[in-house]
Amino acid sequence: MSLAWQHHEPASHKRLATLSAALLTVLLLLIATRASAALFAVTVNVGPPALPVYEQPPIPAPGYLWTPGYWAYGPDGYFWVPGTWVEPPAPALVWTPGYWGWANGVYVWNEGYWGPQVGYYGGISYGYGYPGSGFFGGYWQNNQFYYNRSVTNVTTTNITNVYTKTVVNNVTVNTVSYNGGPGGVQAQPTKEEQALAQQPHQAPTAAQTQQVSAARSNHDLLASVNHGKPPIAATAKPGAFSGAGVVSAHGAPAPDHNAPAVAHNEPPKAPPEAPAAHALPPAVRAAPPAAEHPDAHAPRVAQATEHAPAHPHAAPPPPAAHAPPEKAPPEKPREGPPEHP
Repeated sequence: MSLAWQHHEPASHKRLATLSAALLTVLLLLIATRASAALFAVTVNVGPPALPVYEQPPIPAPGYLWTPGYWAYGPDGYFWVPGTWVEPPAPALVWTPGYWGWANGVYVWNEGYWGPQVGYYGGISYGYGYPGSGFFGGYWQNNQFYYNRSVTNVTTTNITNVYTKTVVNNVTVNTVSYNGGPGGVQAQPTKEEQALAQQPHQAPTAAQTQQVSAARSNHDLLASVNHGKPPIAATAKPGAFSGAGVVSAHGAPAPDHNAPAVAHNEPPKAPPEAPAAHALPPAVRAAPPAAEHPDAHAPRVAQATEHAPAHPHAAPPPPAAHAPPEKAPPEKPREGPPEHP
């Protein structure tokens, strides 16, 4: 018995080792295939179009945070992923937008992420609280998010955690959608932003992934079709590409349900007339360029005259229950919309 056992043990071990090696090989091949596919998806030889100009749809409910729209890349070229309001994966987290960066002769997509503070997003002026560096759309306090209504459209929703803080940008901004390279935004991360990049992050939520999938399958959102003016520039909720809350880019055909936006069907040669104040968020982007196609490098006039804090944690003191933290004499009551600039 002892001799028989000694005779079969090496063979059994050999078969087990062979099987383990085969499984490891298959696993490595799968990892390599996925890595190659991911690299192909985010590395492009041609830079993305300019960012379209659009109005932010009203927030659907308290607790939602704004995620800016951006140009993604797929088998048919660049396509627009509409900006949308999403629920964060956990309280106290804010969204750092992704951005295209120039590296080694190609444009590489840097994925956005959730974290305790907003980090580096390439200096891209996405608007609505994201002027290119830092975040000014609000801050967390005791698991409640306080919204800066000077840059977010919270005027049509019953939200009491609001305050007003003017956002400043003392430089000329534009619609360039990538960092570095020919004509790109020349911005480098600060030491603090570099440190934030090393902290734990959370990936985009399932709802954000759904938004990308819906955009990828929508032919009208291809840059080659809409020429940089997507008919669906922003949505009130992820995946909701029709109905109320869908906003078109300035100069793009408006959705059928949004009659006031029909005036944008032709590229305007001057800033378009704003609809009623209750239907629009405070302006955080300048008027669209006058040319037929948006110029990636056309400057836009920056907003405001007063410096804002660099991070949500440095925002003004949180308001008392159901009251704004700042008392501004000319400010209208909370129930009504803010004055349109």
